[in-house]
Amino acid sequence: MEAQKVDLFILTNAKFFESHHVAQIRDRLLEIDDSKWLALQTIQFKDASTSLIISILGGSLGIDRFIIGDTGLGIGKLLTCGGLGIWTIVDWFLIQGATREKNMQKIQPFLY
Repeated sequence: MEAQKVDLFILTNAKFFESHHVAQIRDRLLEIDDSKWLALQTIQFKDASTSLIISILGGSLGIDRFIIGDTGLGIGKLLTCGGLGIWTIVDWFLIQGATREKNMQKIQPFLY
């Protein structure tokens, strides 16, 4: 039963993490006790595709960084108009990885 619960979690949430982290997450989830499951299921992960769309539309204002929780970088992008556009373009390539890393940071307290 426990393995089915973990597999269902991985099946529904794998898109929120880097592919090389999924196996590690599954192994750790098999070891956790039931008291952590309820809290684990309340975590809301950010979708990397949505972050990319927001970055394309509002990246020069730092909205993409505010949404994933990088408040300092969001303020920096806002005050510099996206680093005069350069930072905005760079973030188009980096924002999906940053979003998945933030999701990994959210789940780590439950894995260790």
